Amino acid sequence: MSLQEEPNSEIKEGTATHYPPVTTDASDLPYQLRDHVVPKNKAGLILMTRYRILLVDDDEEEICTTRKMLESKGCEVVPATNVVEALRQIAAHRFDVLITNLYLPNPGDGFAIVTAMGHFQPDVVTLVVSNYPDVNKAMAAIPLPADEVVVKPFDVEQLAALIDKGKRASMPLPKKAKEDVASILERDAEVLIQRWLSRVEQVRELASVPLQAKERSEYLPEIIKSITARLRAARPLEVADRASHSAVAHGQLRYRQGYTAPLIVQESRLLQVSIFETIERNLDRLDFTSLLPDVMIIADEADSQLTQSIGSFLTMQRAMAPAYSA
Repeated sequence: MSLQEEPNSEIKEGTATHYPPVTTDASDLPYQLRDHVVPKNKAGLILMTRYRILLVDDDEEEICTTRKMLESKGCEVVPATNVVEALRQIAAHRFDVLITNLYLPNPGDGFAIVTAMGHFQPDVVTLVVSNYPDVNKAMAAIPLPADEVVVKPFDVEQLAALIDKGKRASMPLPKKAKEDVASILERDAEVLIQRWLSRVEQVRELASVPLQAKERSEYLPEIIKSITARLRAARPLEVADRASHSAVAHGQLRYRQGYTAPLIVQESRLLQVSIFETIERNLDRLDFTSLLPDVMIIADEADSQLTQSIGSFLTMQRAMAPAYSA
């Protein structure tokens, strides 16, 4: 909140010297941009980082005392003694912090100011001041968008700490790069397979087939590859089944391993569950623009793979039936 000298702030480009934007009032700019603001005097560049605070209290003596305390910390304080004046300031100016008494003199007055500030300037840190020690309990039961409740008497160090805490919390976090569904499935393929194996082991009929984890899951990378290829190809939702050699080989392998057709269907269902769970775990980085058609394509491709696996399983079963009956 203090003024800091920045004597070497000019930016040189070629032979010309370019100075940052010039303004006489840094508080008119968003909080995140104030580190790039200097006054008109280029000879002694000064970095202005003070907060603009709307201070609302119907006690003028209290306003005067608090204002002096905050200004001693380098803040700019705009006072208001009633709801109408506070609302006018909110509509006309940008603020970093709102400090308002709860009773002005009516208990609903402070609520009206906090609500208005939350609507018009949602990034503002809001501190509600009260003379009553039990106000925290009352506030906990009311959905008021206030960051902190401060009980009088308070000191400037307490307010400064709360303001700094609130401003740090309100600064935007770096946004994660967005990914499409195909990229997420490729990146998380190993985790997806492990979670599928865990689900399979919880199904008694599937777990009773004596296979090692590698034997049970060795076909999954090819199925995941087929699904991601389909997601990245031309995107008609209804296409004729394309021959999949890996799906045919999977059905034949499952026959030799002692599976039944219903168990293959059960495995396929668990695969779809694991795929959609993988998408859900990555919602914070998912590009939602094509999510719905992607989900439909995944279901269609998984069904196509299953149909071909079941077909090859039954073909092999029929072919082997005469040998068993002989």
